[in-house]
Amino acid sequence: MDPEYFKSYEMCWGTLGTVRPFSNFHPDRDVTEIQAALDKKDAVTLVRILTNRSNAQRQVIAKTFEEMAHKDLATALKKALSGDLETLLLELLMPPVQYGAHRLQQAMAGVGTDEETLMEILCTRSGKTLQEISTAYKQLYKKDLEKELKGETSGDFARLVVALLNKGNVGGVVQRDIESLSASLNGKKAEAGPWINILTSRDTDHINKVLMGLELQSGQMVDEAVEKRFTGDFRLGLKVLVQCIQSPDVYLAKRLTTMKTSLVQGIMVSHSEEDLLCIRAAFLKLTGTSLYTALQKQFKGDHLQALLAVCRSED
Repeated sequence: MDPEYFKSYEMCWGTLGTVRPFSNFHPDRDVTEIQAALDKKDAVTLVRILTNRSNAQRQVIAKTFEEMAHKDLATALKKALSGDLETLLLELLMPPVQYGAHRLQQAMAGVGTDEETLMEILCTRSGKTLQEISTAYKQLYKKDLEKELKGETSGDFARLVVALLNKGNVGGVVQRDIESLSASLNGKKAEAGPWINILTSRDTDHINKVLMGLELQSGQMVDEAVEKRFTGDFRLGLKVLVQCIQSPDVYLAKRLTTMKTSLVQGIMVSHSEEDLLCIRAAFLKLTGTSLYTALQKQFKGDHLQALLAVCRSED
């Protein structure tokens, strides 16, 4: 970690992110160091600089690098590095909205769709951010995100995914919404419609009241009701949505316990400047082990050092 990080940073400790703006920031100096590190394939220096700058500062570094070196920083990193470390540093270089679009594209690429990653992103991002991601998706891939999602999904799950992409904030009456969800579970076949309509169009506080009211009325946990009454991708999607409404930190911590490289990097990069401290706390409570320690058991080398720098510290 850059020793200047703690002694020079006048930190805005209100943030729940682990990566914060570096106050003693000199992009020209960073670029000079990066150029020398690229020539020597010095991964340690590249990791030290790129993990100790905020994303906005990394964008300035990339722009300054292009002006000074007359080449693209991402392309230069690809030539100097390989494997998981290369992927992680390239992900850190992407603006957050572009990175969200990239993760969605990756979840739909190739044979089969990673439905849970689609849901993770759609459930943990605001409606405004998702609209920005849609715009970035169009710019990056020349395709309409909503159409792509429809093409990769089907039935009630497709309806849920599209509703989440276009989520709004429509007022509702708690008791009426409880009754709608309760009634939807009472027929021979559970109805998906009320769940999609209510859970994608109300604010989180309202939905939490509705879900708590439904549990009190029915005498069973919402996830148990969803498990019993729905099937397939829609059941998976609804379970993820309910978990993200009730406790997004716990849901994301559970995802991290898989220690799958693409998931670990996806969540840590996406949440590093927002709420990774909360996810770390949830991970510790869930597993009895800190995320910092868990990473050391699973990863190694410069890639591990980069992940630890993003994680920031032991709990």
